[in-house]
Amino acid sequence: MNYVFPKQNARHLLAVAAPLPRDVRVSFEFFPPKTEKMEQELWACIQRLAPIRPAFFSVTYGAGGSTRERTHATVSRIRRETAIEPAAHLTCVGATREEMTTIARRYWNEGIHHIVALRGDPPDGMERYQPHPGGFAYASDLVAGLKKIADFEITVAAFPETHPEAAGPEADLDNLKRKIDAGATRAITQFFFDVDVFLRFRDRVRAAGITVPLVPGILPVTNFSRVVDFSATCGTTVPRWMADLFAGLDDEPGTRKLVAASVAAEQCRFLHANGVKDFHFFTLNRADLAYAISHMLGVRPSRPSDKAVS
Repeated sequence: MNYVFPKQNARHLLAVAAPLPRDVRVSFEFFPPKTEKMEQELWACIQRLAPIRPAFFSVTYGAGGSTRERTHATVSRIRRETAIEPAAHLTCVGATREEMTTIARRYWNEGIHHIVALRGDPPDGMERYQPHPGGFAYASDLVAGLKKIADFEITVAAFPETHPEAAGPEADLDNLKRKIDAGATRAITQFFFDVDVFLRFRDRVRAAGITVPLVPGILPVTNFSRVVDFSATCGTTVPRWMADLFAGLDDEPGTRKLVAASVAAEQCRFLHANGVKDFHFFTLNRADLAYAISHMLGVRPSRPSDKAVS
């Protein structure tokens, strides 16, 4: 397997064994379940994470709109059965403007007022993205369209290491600015592993006049080989030190989880020391790592009797 590694980072991460932050906010991302068993597993995950009072739970939207109804069912259940705000992903792929307007109005009427607006990945069988005829061409168009429907809270994506299809870093940053200018109120980044990558990107974002919250997307590593493969498709660099940390742990799931939680917690503690207060976790529908990392960031149930799930 071929890896692309940056030079070893000269900066050191802060130790987890230090006083806890008291001002961290977290949010969690899930994907809609395909089977009844997966739905039970997802709901167990939601029940585990809800008591720590995240800012919101977001639910992804499959390529080409392939999970549209399952995404809707999941966010609607979160709305009905928990005290946590749900955020529904919407993409430009696979629907006309009229269809997207209908979906958005349905969300608004059900009390789902937070949308994660994305361009989206091409459907299976298509190598590159093609705008749907009569649809919203890009995420900035979708954001503007949603704002005409209702006063949604809108989150968009940002790419610290540049979107793979962008012409370059400046073009990618211009695209982010268009999404914010269209009405987005928050940007969540693609996952990254080198914290300096995020900090340098934040500097560029602020220099471009973008002032909305820039939330780092954190991916706890449950399977290192899969993360390497996925990172190659989305342009994320995997540092050499990560390969060293996870070496020899393919058949050691318990140890692998301990290492994964430590790495992500140190990422977050270092970012917090540099002014970051909000973190978004890609859970892969597993609660254990996200809960442990949140605990190490001082994010815990306020009282044992608190219940965020009915």
